[in-house]
Amino acid sequence: MAKTRAVRGATLNAESRRCNLPHTQADGDWLDAREALDGAPPPLRTMVTVEHPKTIISRNRSPDVPFDRSVNPYRGCEHGCIYCFARPSHAFHDLSPGLDFESRLFAKPAAAALLRAELAKPGYQVAPIALGTNTDPYQPIEREWRITRSVVEVLAECRHPLTITTKSDRVVRDLDLLGPMARDGLAAVAVSVTSLDPKVAMTVEPRAPHPERRLLAVRKLAEAGLPVYVSISPVIPAITDGEMEALVARAAEAGATAVGYIPVRLPWEVAPLFRAWLDEHFPERAGKVMSMVQSIRGGRDNDPNFFTRMQGSGPWADLFRARFRLAARKHGLDGARIGLRSDLFRPPRGSQGELFD
Repeated sequence: MAKTRAVRGATLNAESRRCNLPHTQADGDWLDAREALDGAPPPLRTMVTVEHPKTIISRNRSPDVPFDRSVNPYRGCEHGCIYCFARPSHAFHDLSPGLDFESRLFAKPAAAALLRAELAKPGYQVAPIALGTNTDPYQPIEREWRITRSVVEVLAECRHPLTITTKSDRVVRDLDLLGPMARDGLAAVAVSVTSLDPKVAMTVEPRAPHPERRLLAVRKLAEAGLPVYVSISPVIPAITDGEMEALVARAAEAGATAVGYIPVRLPWEVAPLFRAWLDEHFPERAGKVMSMVQSIRGGRDNDPNFFTRMQGSGPWADLFRARFRLAARKHGLDGARIGLRSDLFRPPRGSQGELFD
């Protein structure tokens, strides 16, 4: 049975060994006695550091990813999803992909201004910008920082196509912007729902909204005219795979336009974090889960190869694929994803291009 105590996602906070971190740094004897002197360690608090990037649009050339550019208003994610493939990116900041990824976050308050400048550059070629590709743009700190909303405001003003991926119902807060964009074929949203069981969801994604709140967000988005894609990702063998059909049915009931799924991926430091999490929360089936994961991933914890990394291979992957296709077809959700328009773009107000309009 899954343990219900899950304040954060990861059970470890080890430093990454990929980026020359100071593993041999001496701590001093006083650290050994610190807990005894001070009592129990204080609760883990979320810390936010302001980041000052020079650009905000990230370019992507991966052939198995359906977008070529994205904007990430934040680094790290407070949702704490144990499987998050973005965790290893925290190692580049000399921080742990474990608890640091969930609690030591970076915010980019200048994102909207940077985006406005990049969209105003002569020769800018329009294509959908993806939000939510590395960390969730509507994670809890968005409530105060509102950086994601400022980015959406710029895209709405410029009539620029936008896709959003989130597992937060906070996205409906921005329906005043997204609704009109959708009516012009400029916006689509993917909502991630991995389990309908609140105990499992709280363990896998401890600080993400309840699954029913996410499904309600799907309904509200659909009623506002947005194409809504429900992502049943990742599918975790022997933990959430049994819910695939029920999740597809609930997505259809909520008004989703289409559904998709990806088997769990465990790149770099995610694999040891995931194994430790299994030992803590699902010890009775940890071996079975990893055996199935490795079957899907060619005998390894992770398959980094293009195309197969998103689909998996082998008997278990084939079974998941067949089950999912049948469920999607049954509920009429096996159609192609909605395309967005790129012909309505207008440069930001005050840009050089306006002089020649």
